[in-house]
Amino acid sequence: MNLQSFRTSTMLSISVLLFSLLSSCGKEDNISMPATKDAAVKSSVKAAVAAPPATWQEHWFEHVQLLNRKFYDDDVAVYFDNDVSSSVTWPNTYMGDVWRYTKGLYGSFGSDPRLFAIFHTGKYSGGHPSTYFDASHDNRNVIDVGSNSTSAWLSGTGNDLDITTHEVAHIVEGASKGYHNSPAFGIWGDSKWAEIFIYDVYKGLGRTADATRWYNLVINGSDNFPRAGTQWFKNWFYPIYQLGGSAGLNKYFTLLAQYFPKNGQDYSRAMNMGEFVHFWSGAVGRNLKAQATTAFGWTSTYETQFNQARATFPGITY
Repeated sequence: MNLQSFRTSTMLSISVLLFSLLSSCGKEDNISMPATKDAAVKSSVKAAVAAPPATWQEHWFEHVQLLNRKFYDDDVAVYFDNDVSSSVTWPNTYMGDVWRYTKGLYGSFGSDPRLFAIFHTGKYSGGHPSTYFDASHDNRNVIDVGSNSTSAWLSGTGNDLDITTHEVAHIVEGASKGYHNSPAFGIWGDSKWAEIFIYDVYKGLGRTADATRWYNLVINGSDNFPRAGTQWFKNWFYPIYQLGGSAGLNKYFTLLAQYFPKNGQDYSRAMNMGEFVHFWSGAVGRNLKAQATTAFGWTSTYETQFNQARATFPGITY
């Protein structure tokens, strides 16, 4: 399933790309000259990362705006349409922090180190992602968010943070470890993976109040898949997180890249529930059948799939 087709509602980082020689300074179309020899060396390294374009013409879905670059550094490029208030500057720091954390945990996402973050005001309510695999957004890692409100993005709090981080979650699931697509998307849908990703990002960035706010928002949520009343965060992802933390989240994608069937750089098929439980058990080093039973119920089909997954992927142990 190609992530460029995801459309989300307003409620919603194979190898690590290291920049230990870089001292990333935000640029608003000006770069100060280095004052020392060490700074000159850093500047020459930075020069290898070409500046993103000053403007970008949208050509996807119903989007037709000429975007203007408002900020960039070595990790993020922020673009606004003409209706976004110039007073909005929180994405410059926040989206950079999120992307650096993401790459530090999950590894690099293609050759371009930047996340391209696009904002719209008064149009395109919701958001969508695209990855470096996708020509639709010029093979860039993109989050594109909009709001029908004319005062959108002014606060840089609450849903402003949630929806932008949500879209980054989709880039992770669709392009981690050098492989394309999300085999589990048919199981967890649009937002369930994003819920634990958002929580982990807030924790990882030391945003304690946001982590608590988000936890309280999703802990009692329920969905009708795979069965009515399923509480994904409370009964599946949060218990997994307590067992494995952020390392467990990353290991799932590592195991996926190592073992799951592929056609070139694309995952070749979707997961079934037994495989899903097997791979997550490997990620946290514990048999999660009992937890899955609590979260989703357990059927004879799941049992058959789970036993077959253990036979098909014996390298995944717990």
